[in-house]
Amino acid sequence: MRELASKNQLRLAYFRWAVVTVPLILLLGFASGRAAPSGDENAWFMALDKPAIMPPGWAFPVAWSILYILMGLALAIVINARGSRKRRPALAVFIVQLLLNLAWTPVFFGMHQVVAALVIIAALIVCVAWTILLFWQVRRTAGMLLLPYLVWVCFAFVLLYQLHQRNPDAQSLVPSRTTDQIEIR
Repeated sequence: MRELASKNQLRLAYFRWAVVTVPLILLLGFASGRAAPSGDENAWFMALDKPAIMPPGWAFPVAWSILYILMGLALAIVINARGSRKRRPALAVFIVQLLLNLAWTPVFFGMHQVVAALVIIAALIVCVAWTILLFWQVRRTAGMLLLPYLVWVCFAFVLLYQLHQRNPDAQSLVPSRTTDQIEIR
């Protein structure tokens, strides 16, 4: 005879996953942000002409911390949904969107590649929307937890597009960290 888990057992299993997924997503996001100086710590970014809709510098780490926590909670819900046939595809698309997310900061802040960052964020929007759809099919709550992430990434795309419009020569403003600066006299 097969026994079903009680609600308390299911909550405990979810909690165990969340204890792993939330710090892991936060750590990965933090590591990506530290791969290249970002925000106010980045001389190149500070030299850009910013649009009026640019939030203050402190808003980005706060927003991303909240979004990474929500992502970790949604991931834990889907991992814990063992009976769902859509679980594996949902997790695969989640990983793809996470890799795109983590790649964006080094491409934009480290390499100063605004157009490449626009392409990455456009692909990220598609993957986040797809992840929401798949997570929603596994557990509605998991999909709902990612809705603020989609809104923020769409806002980030608009912001980045405006930055590109205002700074068409952005790549040449300040040499990237990977450029050797040698002056021969």
